[in-house]
Amino acid sequence: MKKRKIDFSDYANDIVKALTDGILMTTKAGDKVNSMVIGWGTVGVNWAKPVFAAFVRESRYTKEMLEQNPEFTINVPVGDYDKKIIGICGSKSGRDLDKIQEAGLTPVEPDTISVPGLKEFPLTLECRVIYAQKQDAGALGSDILDVFYPLLEEKAAAGDERDIHTTYFGEIVDAYIIED
Repeated sequence: MKKRKIDFSDYANDIVKALTDGILMTTKAGDKVNSMVIGWGTVGVNWAKPVFAAFVRESRYTKEMLEQNPEFTINVPVGDYDKKIIGICGSKSGRDLDKIQEAGLTPVEPDTISVPGLKEFPLTLECRVIYAQKQDAGALGSDILDVFYPLLEEKAAAGDERDIHTTYFGEIVDAYIIED
């Protein structure tokens, strides 16, 4: 398996467009690798560093994994791909099953960090977390809160506890397209 190095900025538009259908964010803690679908993210430059900013809900297994190992890959399809991958990685929890195996994904050895790329989603950004912040629900407008963060019935009784996101800014330390 060969990797063609790329400049992330040459593919920024492709990455942002792919978010509409969902791309994968892959994490690794110990020997366990997990991928989740993300539809929110940004790619650009912060603090004079190339970054990908990803948003992960507090309740997600991916957040637990990022707390153990603050590295991740962003995996973007190039051309046709099996849509069941998005279905599995977007609807199942890595706490309950091995989504990599279930979705038929092929991990590819990383070049710079500890988290693999994925052959089936070959455009790969290797990222190391340089900043993380839990979102402040009080700073969000009610239109955003009502649509994206409705109170869960069981939590509403305990107060205004919404399953909001932590924003992870990952410095892009490597970028490539996996090729056969």
